[in-house]
Amino acid sequence: MPTTTVQENIALLNMMSSDNLEDDLKSVQLHCPSDRRLQSDGACVEERVRTSRGDILVAVRGDRNKRAIITYHDLGLNYAANFQAFFNFVDMRSILDQFCIYHINAPGQEEGASTLPEDFSYPSMDALASQIDFVLGHFGIRSFIGFGVGAGANILARYAIANPQKVDALVLINCTSTQAGWTEWLYQKINTRQLRSSGMTQGALDYLMWHHFGRSTDDRNHDLAHVYKDCFSHLNPVNLSMFIDSYLRRTDLGISRDSNTIKVPVLNVTGALSPHVDDTVTFNGRLEPAKTSWLSISDCGMVLEEQPNKIAEAFRLFLQGEGYCR
Repeated sequence: MPTTTVQENIALLNMMSSDNLEDDLKSVQLHCPSDRRLQSDGACVEERVRTSRGDILVAVRGDRNKRAIITYHDLGLNYAANFQAFFNFVDMRSILDQFCIYHINAPGQEEGASTLPEDFSYPSMDALASQIDFVLGHFGIRSFIGFGVGAGANILARYAIANPQKVDALVLINCTSTQAGWTEWLYQKINTRQLRSSGMTQGALDYLMWHHFGRSTDDRNHDLAHVYKDCFSHLNPVNLSMFIDSYLRRTDLGISRDSNTIKVPVLNVTGALSPHVDDTVTFNGRLEPAKTSWLSISDCGMVLEEQPNKIAEAFRLFLQGEGYCR
C-alpha cells in the first residue's frame, strides 16, 4: 500500500469519533478465507490413461500442440490441491500461453477416488516413474519439462535418470534423493497403519502439515493451514497410506556428481522453513554443477502456496535460460 494512502487513513481515523468508528466496524462484512476448497476448477480436461498397473488420471490444460510440461504432486495432494492455485497465479499466464500442462495423479489420489482393492499392489516409486511412458504415448508427447514436488519430484527425477532423451529440463521442489532413514521409516509406518485402520488421525494430519509446511505453520498463515487441514481430511486414507508406503520404500536414486547423474538442467528448489532443506542440499551435491541451480526461498515452507510470485519468476527465468520460453 502506498505511504500516502496509509497516512491519509491514519488522519481519517483520528478525526472519527470512537462511536462512529465502532458503528463503521460493525457494518463491515467478514469473509472467511478458509472457505477456499482445493478442488478442480474445471480449467483442465481430465482423461484416464491406461498403464500396465491400472488406469491413472491425467488433467490437461492448454493447447496440446505446444511444448509439454508434466507435473507430479506430493503426498496427501493431487493435481488440483498441489498445482491449481499456482498455475492460476497471474504471473504464470505468460508461461501458460506457451505450454500445455499435463498433471499426473498418482493411482487413487484424485478427487473422490474410491478405495483401491485390498489385493491391489501399489506401484513402487520406479514403477510410478515408468507410468510416465504411458502418458507420453497416450498424448503423443516426445519430450517434456518436468515440474514435481516432494514425492512427485522424486518420481520425475527417477524418470529423467532412466530416460534423459525424453526430458528437456526439471523443476524439482523438496526433492529427496536418498532412501528413507530409520526415523522417517518408523514414523511413517505408524501413520500408514493408522490411515488404514482409523482414517485420517490427528497424528497423520500433523505429519502431513509438517511434511508440507514445516513447523509453526499456524503462526505464519493460519488461514492457509486451515485450508490444507481440511483438504487432508477429505482424502481417501487407505489410498493415501499406499502412496506413502511406496514413498517410504523408495530406493536411493543412485546418482553422483562424478557419474550417472541427471543429465538435464535442474532447478532444485526448497523453502527456508521446509523440513526438506537438507535433502535438497544433499541432492544438489549429487548433480552436475553446470546444469543445476539450487534455490532456497526465504520465510516459507510450502513455496508454491506461500511464495508463488518468487517461484513463478524463478520458473520463467529458468525456462528462458534454457531457451524454452520467451
